[in-house]
Amino acid sequence: MSIVTVNGLELTYEVHGGDDGLPLLMIGGLGQQLAGWHPDLIAALVRRGYRVVVFDNRDVGRSTHLDQLGPPDLGAILAGRFELTPYQLSDLATDALGLLTALGIDSAHLLGQSMGGMIAQIAALRSPERVRSLTSMMSHPGDHRVQPTPEALALFLRPAPRDLAEAILAARESQRVLGSLEFPVDEAWLRRRTEVYWERRGGPDGVLRQCAALLAAPDRTAELAGLTTPALVVHGGADPLVPVIGGRLTAAAIPAAELLEIDGMGHELPRPVWERVLDKLEDVVDRGEAGRATLAAAS
Repeated sequence: MSIVTVNGLELTYEVHGGDDGLPLLMIGGLGQQLAGWHPDLIAALVRRGYRVVVFDNRDVGRSTHLDQLGPPDLGAILAGRFELTPYQLSDLATDALGLLTALGIDSAHLLGQSMGGMIAQIAALRSPERVRSLTSMMSHPGDHRVQPTPEALALFLRPAPRDLAEAILAARESQRVLGSLEFPVDEAWLRRRTEVYWERRGGPDGVLRQCAALLAAPDRTAELAGLTTPALVVHGGADPLVPVIGGRLTAAAIPAAELLEIDGMGHELPRPVWERVLDKLEDVVDRGEAGRATLAAAS
């Protein structure tokens, strides 16, 4: 685990795989720490030839927490006072691309889940020359018709846990609501991830500031129509937090996108679907590498 300064912030990151691997930047969702990526999933990606970069977004884990900004007024932001948002999703996209620069990576394949998918979309729109391919999982294009179920939304209105025991109970409840009922729950991983999150936690206001950026993000649908980056959209048919229409709208918006819709999958990536997803990831990466080779030959 290492730390680098990007945009005046300290970002904590890890790199897995050899220097000769295809660069793959994985961008986490709301409140997700780098430890939220299953180590076996990362190992599977490394075996497939990727150099995997994972990191803590600003305001989570061991990256800089912008506590001086205080808690956001989510009610006012929901009412349209977007100027009260401490920062924008575009700032998180700038962080992600800045991390690549700091690591000496001129371009990479981007994979983001949930809010991370939105960040990856913005990065591809702002700097298409740096994004070899885009994989957007469990996400949407900013279309505000995509709304969580009341039960899923209620998870984010709970008081923050006061100790590890409460954090574990909260994680189990989140798994019950957001998980994939047709797939087995990895209880050992759920507990271990919660323990690591708790040990690496910062103040709860950081996640609220990320949430504010999410709420204030504009609809990207029109912009995505002009995106030529090869793209893969992955979505669960049983996702209660970002219903499957979010994935369908994303895939419809991006001309070069392929949609992988997985029946029974909730707002997570359960182990039984990994190989299926990684096979599709390989396809979009191959498309991205082929396009890159064509551009290099033409120049």
